[in-house]
Amino acid sequence: MGLNVAVLANLKQNAPRYEGMPADAWDDLDSPITVQAICAALEASGHRATFLEGNLSLVETLPKLKPDICFNICEGHWGDSRESHVPALLEMMRIPYTGSGVLTLALTLDKPMTKRVLAFHGLPTPPFQVFERVDEPLDEDLTFPLFVKPSREGTGMGVSGSSIVHSEAELRDRLAEQLAHYRQPILVERFIRGREVTIGVIGNLSGPAARRVPRDEAADRVQAGLRFLPALEVDFSKYPPSEGGVYTNRMKTEWAHDFHRFCPAPLSPALLARLHWLTAAVFRVTGCVDVARVDFRLDAEEGDRPYILEVNPLPGLYPGLSDLVLEAEAMGMSYNELINAIFHTACVRHRLV
Repeated sequence: MGLNVAVLANLKQNAPRYEGMPADAWDDLDSPITVQAICAALEASGHRATFLEGNLSLVETLPKLKPDICFNICEGHWGDSRESHVPALLEMMRIPYTGSGVLTLALTLDKPMTKRVLAFHGLPTPPFQVFERVDEPLDEDLTFPLFVKPSREGTGMGVSGSSIVHSEAELRDRLAEQLAHYRQPILVERFIRGREVTIGVIGNLSGPAARRVPRDEAADRVQAGLRFLPALEVDFSKYPPSEGGVYTNRMKTEWAHDFHRFCPAPLSPALLARLHWLTAAVFRVTGCVDVARVDFRLDAEEGDRPYILEVNPLPGLYPGLSDLVLEAEAMGMSYNELINAIFHTACVRHRLV
C-alpha cells in the first residue's frame, strides 16, 4: 500500500529577494525539474507525492495534507543553520522525514565546525584557519598555496580558480572580496594539489551508532549497513586553466549540462577501500542517515593520500546532472530507483515498512 508523501524543497524561483542580494545567493536551491522528477519517481512506486514549498507555510499545509512521511531536500533561506530549519519543524510536528536530522544538518553546513569534528576523530582534512577580518595574521603552520572559500555555502559558491592563493597579497585580496560578498567567516585551508573525488552512500549504520569511530577500526560495523555508489572524479583536463583544477561554482552551475568526469573513477582497489572507510567514518561522526556524499582531494605530492574536504548530507538530486545521480547511473541504477532507494531506507528507519 502506497504512502502519502510530502516532497519538501526550496525552489529558486520562490526564493526571497532583497536589496544588495549577491547574484549567486540562491545557487544551492532547487529547480522544478528536480521536484517533478522526485514526485514522479515516488508515484511510479505507488505512493502519492505532493510538493510543498519548505517555508513557514508548512505549519498550515502539512496538517491539511497529513503526510505519512516527508521527502526533504530543503536548503533553507536564512541563518547559519538554515538546512536544519525544516527538519526541526517536522520534529516538532512529529512527522517522519528522509535524510539527516537537525544536529547533522546544522553542523555540516558549517565547514570549519565539520573540520574540527573530523580532526578530533583523527580523520584527515587539510589544515585550516577561519578569518573574521582581513588583517588577521596567518597561522605559522599554514603555507602557500592556500584555498579560500565561504564557511557556510553550498554548490561551490565562492569557489573559483582565484580561490587558490599563492601569496600574502592574494590571500588578503580574496579575504576582502569574500568577507564583503558573503558576510560570514571565511575558511582558509591548505590547498591539496591533485585529483578530486566524491563518494555517494545510501543506507544506515547497523544498530545504535555512536558519533565516533570505533576503537577497532577494522570492525565490520564501521561500514555495516551502507551501500557505496561508484566513485566520481572530476576530469579537470577538459576545463580551461582558469578553473585552477578545482570543482568550481561555474562548473556546477553554468557548465553543469556539460560536466566532464570519470565514473567509476580509476582508483586502485586499496585506495577505493580507503575512501569507502573514510566515507563511512565521516557518515558516522557527523551523524548522517539515509544518504550522503563525501568529497575528497587526493594529494599528488603524497601518493594520492586522501583528504576530506566536506560532507553533504543533502546531496543534489537533479536528474542527469547531480553527482549522486551520475554515480547511480554508473552502476546501472535509474533515477527512479535511486529516489526510491533513499525513500525506502528512510521508511525502514522510521518503521513505516
